[in-house]
Amino acid sequence: MKKTWFSLGQILLTLIVVAIAAVVLWKLVDYYMFAPWTRDGHVRADVIQVAPDVSGLITEVKVVDNQQVHKGDVLFVIDRARYALTLRNAQATAQQRRATLDQARREDARNRTLGNLVAREAVEETHSRVEQAAAALADAEVAIDTARLNLQRTEILSPVDGYLNDRAPRVGEYVSAGRAVLSVVDMHSFRVDGYFEETKLHGIDIGQPVDIKVMGEPNILRGHVQSIVAAIEDRDRQQSPSLLPNVNPAFSWVRLAQRIPVRVTLDEIPADFRMIAGRTATVSVRGLGPSIGKRAASETSPASAPAPTSSVSAPAPASSASAPAGASQ
Repeated sequence: MKKTWFSLGQILLTLIVVAIAAVVLWKLVDYYMFAPWTRDGHVRADVIQVAPDVSGLITEVKVVDNQQVHKGDVLFVIDRARYALTLRNAQATAQQRRATLDQARREDARNRTLGNLVAREAVEETHSRVEQAAAALADAEVAIDTARLNLQRTEILSPVDGYLNDRAPRVGEYVSAGRAVLSVVDMHSFRVDGYFEETKLHGIDIGQPVDIKVMGEPNILRGHVQSIVAAIEDRDRQQSPSLLPNVNPAFSWVRLAQRIPVRVTLDEIPADFRMIAGRTATVSVRGLGPSIGKRAASETSPASAPAPTSSVSAPAPASSASAPAGASQ
């Protein structure tokens, strides 16, 4: 009798151990294969390349490497003296053309006062000279505005609040218009991009809360899914000169799940957290987001129920009825 109870106890213990192992195994499979999380996440931010609108030598630098700046702060100054002389030259040209216009107007007024004593051709010529002088003066005034604008833009300002890159320009360097000199990381654009396997996208939707564990940081950041990318590169299809599809006829038999970028907006950032674009993060999507809840409610509401169909339906075409089920593959 004791031997029988001992055997039953062994069997029961074995079943319990097997059940626990099966549950643990299923949890592991579910976590690593289906749960929406990834270690392939990175902190991102918008980087604005600052390029001067005028060319010249840098005469003054007011920032240092990796400095925090605010929008509108002067970063460096380009040869203001040269552009100040250009403005004075444009003003002198405008003054000269203004005098020419005044003289042409006096001549035109005198010829009109004399009436028939002056030939009609001479009157028309003086009036034409007035119009030409007025156009020349307008062109000179535009040159003044352009020179004044260039003088203002010799001071290069920070476009956003942020942080400079690790090399500010130096005094004496020559910079060209339109060529980036330094970059500013926008401090208000920090976010996290998680690259999820395409097999895990079914558990991700807009608005879901997200836990973010940045490598080397003890605290967990909170955020929510902002957007999911709408397209990725198709490596099996290339552009062709004839604009026809050029599909690779051979492919690897081992097909790995592709990575889909999911953008996560940070809800709050601790004051002691060092936010650096490019840091590695683990992104875990949890719970139901607002859009999922709304979608589930709409699916279960009576208004979303399909409308009843009529009991009399049109006969299907013979061609579609006889088509095999796998014809579209």
